[in-house]
Parts: sequence; structure tokens; C-alpha cells
Amino acid sequence: MSHTNPDPEPDRSTGLEPGGAVPPGETPPAESSMPGALPRETHNPPKGWAKAPLTLIIVLAVLVAAFFLAYGLMLMV
Repeated sequence: MSHTNPDPEPDRSTGLEPGGAVPPGETPPAESSMPGALPRETHNPPKGWAKAPLTLIIVLAVLVAAFFLAYGLMLMV
């Protein structure tokens, strides 16, 4: 797999002094940016869980706990 270096090559970049320094008044070379290349995500909800799934999970957890409590009490009798 080949990997390309995003940094400019000082020997071939215009406007650079020897050693890669940028002279006064010259714009430095652009740097690559991954966040700027990705599309903006607008489909993600800004808040946490919706009420219906959270309520369903809580009710299911209570039912499972009640089952095991009743099963444990039944074994003790």
C-alpha cells in the first residue's frame, strides 16, 4: 500500500526559503484537513434517547427483575 505524505516538498514548493521557512508576506502552503472533507451530518438527533424506547427498556428490565424475584421466592417456599 502506498502512502502519500500530505506535507509539501520544500524542494518543489514555491515561496519557501531554504529549510522550508516562509518569507514575510508570503502565504504558507495549505495543510490537508479531514474534517473539512467530510459531509455535514444533519440526520443525527441532537438529544438522547426517545421516550418510547427508553420506557420499553425500563419496563422490560422491571419485568425480568420481578420474574427472578418471584422465582427466588418460590424456591424458598
